[in-house]
Amino acid sequence: MKRNHLWIAVMLIAALVLCMTRETIAQTAPTAPATGEAMLEQAMKRGTLRVGMSTFVPWAMQDKAGNFVGFEIDVANRLAREMEVKAEFIPTKWSGIIPALLTGKFDIIIGGMGIRPERNLKVNFSIPYDHTGMSIVANKKLASGFGKLGDFNKASVSIAARTGTTAAAAAKQWMPKAKLKLFDDESQAIQELLLGRVHAVVASAPLPAFQAIANPDKLFIPLKEDFTQEPIGFAIRKGDFDSLNFLDNWIRVAEAEGWLKERKHYWFETKEWERLLK
Repeated sequence: MKRNHLWIAVMLIAALVLCMTRETIAQTAPTAPATGEAMLEQAMKRGTLRVGMSTFVPWAMQDKAGNFVGFEIDVANRLAREMEVKAEFIPTKWSGIIPALLTGKFDIIIGGMGIRPERNLKVNFSIPYDHTGMSIVANKKLASGFGKLGDFNKASVSIAARTGTTAAAAAKQWMPKAKLKLFDDESQAIQELLLGRVHAVVASAPLPAFQAIANPDKLFIPLKEDFTQEPIGFAIRKGDFDSLNFLDNWIRVAEAEGWLKERKHYWFETKEWERLLK
């Protein structure tokens, strides 16, 4: 009889521990999509597509009224419109943008993100909707006579780039001997360049060319062509194949219509948009 009472007590204690463990897990689990419900479905129910992005000229910028404009902003707005929802832009530091996506701060990253294997281990990428490359803008005085990539791959050279970007990765890969200085955004890196504290800045085209045009007395473009090429895709949380299918087909349609090419031309090959910023 005593053994039966002891066995019942043990079972009750085990059940209590199991319930407490489940409750603890539920309280500490990060915000994530509801089980079995795609990001697409959640956004449509909510009425907004929460877009994680960071400011990059001319991908995403603020105009004189404080509204976001740029190539990526056009892409996100059209995507949201065709989902029959509104785009909600959530500016995030680039170095922390993937962790913010994974914890549910927003639904999707639309921010000129290069499709890289190490990133793909953490997120799912759509097919490319754009392609870009890395370019260099250099200080005329410090980099005088520099005309090839090897000229920057020296221990005496300082290179600036944005933290967490493929520009920083490209600088490490192609100029490993140079001293790399990282900044939270390109404006800080360009300021260092203008002050003569670094020899050059590595960034996605066409930012380097725009900076050379804006500061012709101090800056120049040492390389005739971009020294890397990379595909750009939307990033969403893993396992959401319905949303990924929609995004891939949306890109195929926008590309077939010529809309992506037209928007890319406007933002990357003209300066008509500058009037929006001044």
